[in-house]
Order: sequence, then C-alpha cells, then structure tokens
Amino acid sequence: MLGEQYGELKGKITGQRVLDVEGPTIETSVSVSGTLKGVSVQEILTFIGTPTAEKGVIHGVGKGVITTMGGREGGEPEMVSYTGEGIGRVESSGSIKWRGSVFTRKQYYSKTSGQTLSSSESKGEEKLSFLNNLVGVFESEIDAAGNFSEKLWEWK
Repeated sequence: MLGEQYGELKGKITGQRVLDVEGPTIETSVSVSGTLKGVSVQEILTFIGTPTAEKGVIHGVGKGVITTMGGREGGEPEMVSYTGEGIGRVESSGSIKWRGSVFTRKQYYSKTSGQTLSSSESKGEEKLSFLNNLVGVFESEIDAAGNFSEKLWEWK
C-alpha cells in the first residue's frame, strides 16, 4: 500500500560519464537538497542508466547518501545510505521522467569519533530514524538543462 509522501528534493546533475559505448551505459551524479518529513537534508546520488530494448526507455540503478544539516538545526549530523532502481522515459522535450523504488538503511555519524554507529549505539535525537529499513517509491524528473526534482512516498 502506498503511504504518505515523506520527501521532496530539488537539485542539478553534477557530472556524467560514459562507462561503455555498447548499450551505451552512462553514469550520472546528482546533488540535491530539500526536506524529508520536515527535516532539511542534502543528498548525493549516482546512478547508471542503460537503454532497454524499447525506444526511449532507460533502466537505472543507483546509490546515494542523505545527510542532515547537523549543526544549524542542532544535534549531530545523520547520514542515511540507500540503493534504488527505476525506469526512465525520455520525453519529446528532452527531459527524462523516472519512476522506481528506494531501499534505505539508517546510519549515524559521530563527530567525536568519526565512526559510523549502528542505530542501537546512537544517542540523542534521531531525525531520520523513520528511514530505518524503509522501502520507498519515487517520481523524479531530469529536464534538458540538467535540473533534478524528486518526490518520495513510503511503500507500506
């Protein structure tokens, strides 16, 4: 069942490179910011896109890291890593509309030790604890100028 929308992010492509000309396979990196359940976050995402047998359709597999703003909002910064997979459809305008799913794994960063801690070792307020083992679905779009926008919903 589709749950409530928990995130909205906007940003821009920061880089692209060709990994293989057979296919072709293209790696794209994106930097975005926005909110997840009202918490200000920044995200970096890298995904690999490969055209499918259907014209104008791309299969993408990606990995990303989400971080809270930390000091400005109080508390230690938190980090969440995730993997995702989706299908993109190239529009006549040159934009690509993506639909897919993300699988998150909560991590905590300790400023004092510089080590990643498990959720059982973390202390204090956990702004992104709702992302622990969350499965989400997304709609995103990259326009012809490289602008990126995304909305996320929990899949219950």
